[in-house]
Amino acid sequence: MRKLIKVVSVVLLLVLVSSCKEGSQKQEVVVKKKPNIIFILTDDQRWDAIGFAGNKIIKTPNMDELASAGLYFKNAFVTTPICAASRATILTGLYERTHDFNFGKPKLNNEYMYDSYPYLLKKAGYRTGLIGKFGVKVNEGVEDSIFDTSIKTFWPYLKMVDGKEKHLADINGDHAIDFIKSDKDKPFCLSLSFWSPHADDGAEEQYFWPKYADSLYVENEIPVPGTADPAFFEALPEFMKHSMNRKRWYWRYDTPEKFQKMVKGYYKMISTVDSVIGRLRTTLEEEGLADNTVIIFMGDNGYYLGERGFAGKWLMHEQSLRVPMMIYDPREAESDRGKTFEEMVLNLDIAPTILDLAGVEIPKSYQGESLISFYTDNTENWRSSAFFEHQREGESLLPKTECYRDDEWKYIRYEANPEFIELYNLKEDVNEVTNLAYEDKYKNLVDLYSKKCDSAVAKLMKQRRVN
Repeated sequence: MRKLIKVVSVVLLLVLVSSCKEGSQKQEVVVKKKPNIIFILTDDQRWDAIGFAGNKIIKTPNMDELASAGLYFKNAFVTTPICAASRATILTGLYERTHDFNFGKPKLNNEYMYDSYPYLLKKAGYRTGLIGKFGVKVNEGVEDSIFDTSIKTFWPYLKMVDGKEKHLADINGDHAIDFIKSDKDKPFCLSLSFWSPHADDGAEEQYFWPKYADSLYVENEIPVPGTADPAFFEALPEFMKHSMNRKRWYWRYDTPEKFQKMVKGYYKMISTVDSVIGRLRTTLEEEGLADNTVIIFMGDNGYYLGERGFAGKWLMHEQSLRVPMMIYDPREAESDRGKTFEEMVLNLDIAPTILDLAGVEIPKSYQGESLISFYTDNTENWRSSAFFEHQREGESLLPKTECYRDDEWKYIRYEANPEFIELYNLKEDVNEVTNLAYEDKYKNLVDLYSKKCDSAVAKLMKQRRVN
């Protein structure tokens, strides 16, 4: 009997220990820390203005590290290539045609902002911050309701701080570091929005950088794009020859010497941001936050560097639409990182991705998709086409335009100039130099993509809320 009692006691003890261990494991799952999230946005940085994209001249070691050690999206696009509309899309997960915000438009609808990723994160217990360029206009009180900390900075790029000259990118970096250090009791989401490398349009020099970047690119010769040949510009219709893209070309690229100087200045400003990213990552390590902080990086629109005789963005060519984008998530096993994806991803996807990372429900109104499916390569049904647009009001030098793009074709049309359309085979013509829109054998294809644009516009307008 005593032996039996001992055996039963041992069994009960083992069951109790096992239950405690199982309960402890369950408890660990329950109390698992939510990730910190840093969303870094640059202004006017095109997709190939980082070393990882194959650019042999530009120096971006910290951006390259995020791309090589994370998930890099080779074909990332903005749905509207202008800062105001693109930033509204990033915040709300909606197309311009739905959120209806751009320069010359009313302030963003409150309902959209109360579905924005920072508002929903703050509501879910995150500490939210904005540093740098906000870039959108909202109604009174909305900004305070979505950000715990909001430090908006502005030009000029070079300022005196405590008696020393400091670049705006470094000032933003200092604010970001202060935010990271200020409170480690709650998970945070920091939206760090640089003005760089946007040109200072009112200044003859256009680009400004700190003294530590002076020596960069001095010995380099920047290659001139093939489509900068004047023949490409001369073949354009008159309304495009007199657009803002051409006006700014005279500011930046109208002589070989100016081209070299301006592109090098553009690169120096990007390298300055890169150095700030290095400082941020060092701070995360020092504060013990690096292993639980996800970093998302992208540009707010692309940028012409003389292609077609253009400067700026706004239009629907690849130089204007394509941006760098990557996600670095240190919580994932190294074997699940270091991947490059060919699929088409959009600025629409940022808001749902951030909410998904934080475990916050994604609003059904969002028009983008979470990029978290790329963590597990679950992308079988990912988009293979998308609609693009630019609908700025009140600027005659920026033609309203629409575009439909898939993996093979791109169709472009202009609202005020329906007589001019463009059709490119992207697989055979990556530089979009041969317009096939007027060849008889592509007439049916032109009609098809025109209808696709019509359908997209109708769908997006239907989802717009009335102010």
